[in-house]
Amino acid sequence: MKKDLGSVLALYPTPLTVVGAVVNGKPNWVLVGHVGIMGHDRIMVSLAKPHYTNQGIYESRKLSVNIVDEALLAKADYVGCVSGNKTDKSGVFACSMGQSGAPLIDEAKLSMECTVEDIYETKGFDNFILKIDHTYAEESILSEDGKIDYGVFKPVLFEMPGYTYLKTGDSAAKCMTLGRERQ
Repeated sequence: MKKDLGSVLALYPTPLTVVGAVVNGKPNWVLVGHVGIMGHDRIMVSLAKPHYTNQGIYESRKLSVNIVDEALLAKADYVGCVSGNKTDKSGVFACSMGQSGAPLIDEAKLSMECTVEDIYETKGFDNFILKIDHTYAEESILSEDGKIDYGVFKPVLFEMPGYTYLKTGDSAAKCMTLGRERQ
């Protein structure tokens, strides 16, 4: 028998990301676990309103979404522990400016450079609706046909309410195969 948990968000785990934006002329980084897919070329990033990074996103309407793997995890966790309002996080990651003007983490194996298309505000949160302008991937995580191989990349996932980072890597099945076997 299932127990009613009330209005509980249960779409976890989600990919762990570090969002980068230029704030007051410097790159700033924030750890973000609240990201979502809104189509094949749009995503959403949800940030609590007090985040320092929001200022830069509102000003430039540009940001990067850098996917975290285990090699990036310690630095990513750090930028989630300290506030840009009190700590200069610009030197935490070596970075380059993307073609659209967003800072990209050099050591991130997978990054998306995005433009804000809309902002949907909810109580306590700025939800940035983003168009993906460019996706940059290290060749080491690409398959022979040039697609991202998540079994090789192994992004870290964020789980709530436990505030836990989870490992990825194993495949359960190929999509659209199990249902066909039942026919």
